[in-house]
Amino acid sequence: MERGFPEKKNTVFQVMRWGLGLLALGFAMTVWAQDFENTKRAAEKGDAIAQYNLGVMYYEGEGVTQSDAEAVKWYRKAAQQGRADAQYNLGWMYDEGKGVAQDKKQAVAWYRKAAQQGDAKAQNTLGVMYERGEGVTQSDAEAVKWYRKAVEQGNVYAQFNLGEMYCYGRGVAQSDAEAVKWYLKAAERGDADAQTSLGYMYSEGRGITQNDTEAVKWYRKAAEQGNADAQTNLGYMYDVGRGVAQNDTEALKWYRKAAELGEAVAQSNLGEMYEKGKGVARNDAEAAKWYRKAAEQGDGEAQFSLGAMYEKGKGVTRSNAEAMKWYRKAAQQGNEEAKAALKAMKK
Repeated sequence: MERGFPEKKNTVFQVMRWGLGLLALGFAMTVWAQDFENTKRAAEKGDAIAQYNLGVMYYEGEGVTQSDAEAVKWYRKAAQQGRADAQYNLGWMYDEGKGVAQDKKQAVAWYRKAAQQGDAKAQNTLGVMYERGEGVTQSDAEAVKWYRKAVEQGNVYAQFNLGEMYCYGRGVAQSDAEAVKWYLKAAERGDADAQTSLGYMYSEGRGITQNDTEAVKWYRKAAEQGNADAQTNLGYMYDVGRGVAQNDTEALKWYRKAAELGEAVAQSNLGEMYEKGKGVARNDAEAAKWYRKAAEQGDGEAQFSLGAMYEKGKGVTRSNAEAMKWYRKAAQQGNEEAKAALKAMKK
């Protein structure tokens, strides 16, 4: 079974530090070697760049005992002086509840200040907040607006997120072609989620000519970066021989990688490989183990399979009660095989 699309991406926390000197155009020079005491002295004199740097030092525990509360204190001082990087980081601290009580509204307020100054990371993250309705009234239109501002500056996460909005028709008219356009931009820059989604678009022929070989290519790029969805999908392509020669061993390999990362579909598929002895020695106990992991995450196929293991006593102690329990869970998700199994057991 192929996976669909990954979730939206928040921009990762900014941890680069800016130095004390200014370039002619007003941008600070990056200085990583400055020691804590010099930075602290400059920060205490009101230097905004040093205040931001000191916040990062406290956050990372670089040259000083790590302290989220102190990081917040110094980010706030720099943010109040208008530094967009500090505003963004302060917003993130509120967003995550690090060094300060979690407050999504405050997070949005600081993200907005940075975004209005043109900070692309903040623009993307503000878009995510609008899309999720966190700290602000949910608005797909506003989310798209801020994603667009960020993509105009080349923010790779915003490119992926804008592709998602087009894919699902949220805040914009649905367009697979536009989704592919933005996925491709992000994928070519190495974004694993975008590579996965682009692979899926190729696999399904959505917004682009169907091409399993291209699907495998993009799944592989993402899978090699550790993306569990892509690993699952690449395993599936090997499993059924789409875009690549059928190979149970390779299918098993990629399912296992994703399953060990907690991906439910991969866990279910890995269970099936063990139950059928595909690419590995048949082992009902291992099959039941992986079905259970996926079933407990709500995977309907795995719930049905685990129910069948209990009904037959394969890899587990036979139990009609347990079988019916898992069949019922699967049936509630619309699994027709589970519905039929339940009906048969009630006769």
